[in-house]
Amino acid sequence: MISKAFLESLYLFYRFMLKRLRNSYTTYGRTHKCPPPDKLSTQTIVCDMEGALLRNSSTFPYFMLVALEAGGFSRGLLLLSLYPLISCLSRELALRLMVLVCFLGVRKESFRVGRAVLPKFFLEDVGLEGFEVLRRGGRRVCVSSMPTAMVEGFLKEYLNVEVVLGRELKVFGGYYTGLMKESEVKAGLALEELLAGGRVTEDGIVGFGGYSSSLHQQLFTCCKEVYLVSEVEKRRWQQLPISSYPKPLVFHDGRIAFRPTPMSTLCMLLWLPLGFPLAVVRALVFICLPYALSVPLLASLGMRNRYVTSSTAHPKADGGSHGSRQLYISNHRTLLDPLCIAAVLRRNVTATTYSVSPINEWISPIRTIRLTRNREEDRRRMKKLLEEGDLVVCPEGTTCREPYLLRFSPLFAEVSQEVVPVALETSVTMFYGTSTSKFKYLDPLYFLMNPSPCYEVEFMGKVATGSIGGKECSSYEIANHLQGQIGRLLGFECTNLTRKDKYLMLAGNEGIVEGDINRR
Repeated sequence: MISKAFLESLYLFYRFMLKRLRNSYTTYGRTHKCPPPDKLSTQTIVCDMEGALLRNSSTFPYFMLVALEAGGFSRGLLLLSLYPLISCLSRELALRLMVLVCFLGVRKESFRVGRAVLPKFFLEDVGLEGFEVLRRGGRRVCVSSMPTAMVEGFLKEYLNVEVVLGRELKVFGGYYTGLMKESEVKAGLALEELLAGGRVTEDGIVGFGGYSSSLHQQLFTCCKEVYLVSEVEKRRWQQLPISSYPKPLVFHDGRIAFRPTPMSTLCMLLWLPLGFPLAVVRALVFICLPYALSVPLLASLGMRNRYVTSSTAHPKADGGSHGSRQLYISNHRTLLDPLCIAAVLRRNVTATTYSVSPINEWISPIRTIRLTRNREEDRRRMKKLLEEGDLVVCPEGTTCREPYLLRFSPLFAEVSQEVVPVALETSVTMFYGTSTSKFKYLDPLYFLMNPSPCYEVEFMGKVATGSIGGKECSSYEIANHLQGQIGRLLGFECTNLTRKDKYLMLAGNEGIVEGDINRR
């Protein structure tokens, strides 16, 4: 029999723990008792990502992104069909089911969604108020119920979080099994790391989470103070502005251009049977019809085009004489950039390319010439092409989706005495028309599958390549000058990043396909 003394001791221990719990948990936001910044700078912040950093605690859109980008439309359809069941299950069971559907059979080495796709969507969902609390911490620790493979790249690279505690996935034969390891083991190891060497004591750890999702986190039990925020309060948070990003989001990958909530994903899947044939028809119009017919016909098919030019940069509708061959340089948004410039000019041009799929080259209605990345050889080819007709060059060497310009190669300034800069901007609502995947030949098709894709083309005045404002300059200086001119016109920020930087970050390679090597 259990002794009376034991029961009394158990009761007293229960009351002690309950009192400690009540004294340690404070509401952040409602009582405004969050420690001042000077105090937080000497403490470790343990932040619950879903509960206190993101404005929306639902993880379904992020798992849908994994399903669509890593598994395709069929896996996304499966996850969407299970959504009614997922919404009825407990948080833990729903999480395990989504992990199983999204990760089963996905190769671990090739999984780059967490680093290349999800950071953009996470950043767009971060609340300014929650970010300010996390930013003030001397050391930053983030806990998440999502797998580490989904959140670690975002938290460490974009929010400067030092320790990330997510759920670990089981792997067999190099493939994810869709099963998760127990989180208690990882939480215990992280706690040992925080307290190791006496660098951080229990009195120096402050927790920050949400009412609905943070109380089960083990690490919060070691915090002296825990500040909680409700879902109602988070809805009033401001979105983290782009100017406040700790690290600029210049590159991201993936096909999906919207936040895939259940309703928006359903709309996308219903659109696909109509969007695919519509994209094929748009492509055939581009390829088969003259520009005088294709441009208005494409407008009637939902493709919006906007052409802007100054009186000094008005492109001639005819081909001109042999001596009037023009070199156009533009920023690079999609593979259709040269086609849109040709459509505005109402005549064919020649486009230089890097690592374009042979399929795209074969079906292109304009002439494309692949450069070799050998400076002398490329200069010779471009000069010869310019003698034969108008030439379009994208000095960035690769596409960039965000409002940034990559570094301009100065080679174009060594080919012609004058150039016409062209500023391009695109707008999509459903699919991105660029990627770093092995299915790059589908990029134009995805762009044309948008319900109403938009292209804006703006011609600038002719610019001499040997001088700036009457002062002689080098090819590098004119390249930087024109990058700045196009950037200011578009409202884009100029960077020193290159094609190599983009592919190393998003695809883990230098962006050179096998065909490029064989052509050298």
